[in-house]
Amino acid sequence: MAESYSGESTSERVDESVLNDRTLKWIGVAISSLFTLGIFALVGYIIATKVNFELLQTIFPRFVDAYLLVLRIFLMGSVLSVVAGVFVGFGRVSSTFPTGAVARGYVEFFRGTPLLFQIIVIYFGIPALWSGTFPIQDWEIPAAIIALTLNHAAYVGEAIRGGIGAVPEGQMEAARSLGMSYTQGMREVVLPQAWRNALAAIGNDQVILIKDTSLLTVIAVPEIISVFRSVNSATFDPWTPIVLTAVAYLGITLPLGFVVRYLEDRSDWGGDSQ
Repeated sequence: MAESYSGESTSERVDESVLNDRTLKWIGVAISSLFTLGIFALVGYIIATKVNFELLQTIFPRFVDAYLLVLRIFLMGSVLSVVAGVFVGFGRVSSTFPTGAVARGYVEFFRGTPLLFQIIVIYFGIPALWSGTFPIQDWEIPAAIIALTLNHAAYVGEAIRGGIGAVPEGQMEAARSLGMSYTQGMREVVLPQAWRNALAAIGNDQVILIKDTSLLTVIAVPEIISVFRSVNSATFDPWTPIVLTAVAYLGITLPLGFVVRYLEDRSDWGGDSQ
């Protein structure tokens, strides 16, 4: 009797656990569905009642120009920050004191101060150090690219450092045992694995880089938020330019997200994608 009772209680506990799992699953589905429907309903209401379509057509070319400018700034800043970040990551894992100390100081400064402060220092500070007339005309675009590159190189460098640290030490030892130099082992064995480990963090940082371009409005770069502020102050209509602002940013971040996921799938050597 005792054994039978024990068996029945175990079965009942399993059934109850499955029931709870199913209940939680459907609660999650219901909440997410209601949230999604609520978002779509709110967006539909705003578009139907708050958006001025005549104004939308008028300001659309200005947002296209701002979108293309942000895209160019992003592409240049992204490439430069990733290249510079690789070197910063190498410096962070270097056992040489000056190299490691400089790389760590660089990372601590650019992660420890706001990007807005860095933009202001580069845009206003560098020309003030110049004796006489500053030689670069239209300094705001170069200053924007420099600030975004220096800031995000620090984050990419930390992602690379974490990716290298996640590679087992035996990988380098195996490379050296095959006759490879340290540089060859790093390039041929460690770095491909480190890149795979760091790819998600680097991709996330590049999405943040796109959103950080909104800070460039403080140095008069005619980017998306700058155009929004100009239209809103001239028309006192916030929702029409807000819709275009959201579309412009999503037009960059969503494709970038697909690219990052594609690269993650391609780098998943042990997965089904290969």
